[in-house]
Amino acid sequence: MATVTEAAPATRSDTPQDGRWDQPYILESGQTQYHELGQVRLWVTLLDKEWQVRSQYLLDQPEPVRWAASVSHVVPGQEVPLQRFVRTDGNHTVRYRPALASLPTVIRPYQPLTIPADGECTIYVGTQVWVQVCAGDLATVLAEIPLSEPSLTWVGPSTMEGELCYTAPSYGRMVLEAVPKRPWRAITPVRVCNRRPEPLLLERFSLPTPLLALYRNDRDQLWTPRVTVVCETEMKSARLKIDSSLVAEAGECQLMTPAREKSNGGGLTRAFDRMFGAAH
Repeated sequence: MATVTEAAPATRSDTPQDGRWDQPYILESGQTQYHELGQVRLWVTLLDKEWQVRSQYLLDQPEPVRWAASVSHVVPGQEVPLQRFVRTDGNHTVRYRPALASLPTVIRPYQPLTIPADGECTIYVGTQVWVQVCAGDLATVLAEIPLSEPSLTWVGPSTMEGELCYTAPSYGRMVLEAVPKRPWRAITPVRVCNRRPEPLLLERFSLPTPLLALYRNDRDQLWTPRVTVVCETEMKSARLKIDSSLVAEAGECQLMTPAREKSNGGGLTRAFDRMFGAAH
């Protein structure tokens, strides 16, 4: 995991500061730490006997470019849903960790892309992450909140065979510099190899996000290992490989969150079968 850093006291601040993944903050009883990141407003409140977590989506506003955080004694009204958690220790520390989706995520290139016979390309995907609110000495996960309102789709050859997936709110790009850099997006290089004797039309693919670990570099960017997809015959029988290390473009990185699932053979086979499946 990431190197432990000294906890920062969350003193009252009406001026937003930049939030940071895995930074421990110390709250005083009665204080609320407020965040705006991605499409979410998040309030985390410490009381004598409990933690309170509130969140709200900002669907009608453009995506911000920074993660703003501030501390006060103000909480929102009853229109914002409230989750309450009993405090199991006297620790006042809270931190925020990123996590990838618990379901595969359907990605689309910026425009449909044709890969020639025996050709290949790399697409850089920027997917939204979930924020884990972690409290206390053991960094117990209190709540896990997607940083954009999740949208579900069905991927498979029919409505009877397939799997439920999330859809990504952003497009895959062939140029890394074209991928928007945000603290709440994870960059995944996807290398697609067409070993068939005919062209491959790439309109969408299912990224196995539960199988990917999440890292942060010294520029506060989130990265995952590269995913390589090799298609030799039918698209549904494509082979998939997840690198054990990161690409050079990611720079020096620390592990933030391990993969939700292990890359065992059975799980990968299911991912292969639906890698390029049609969405319903």
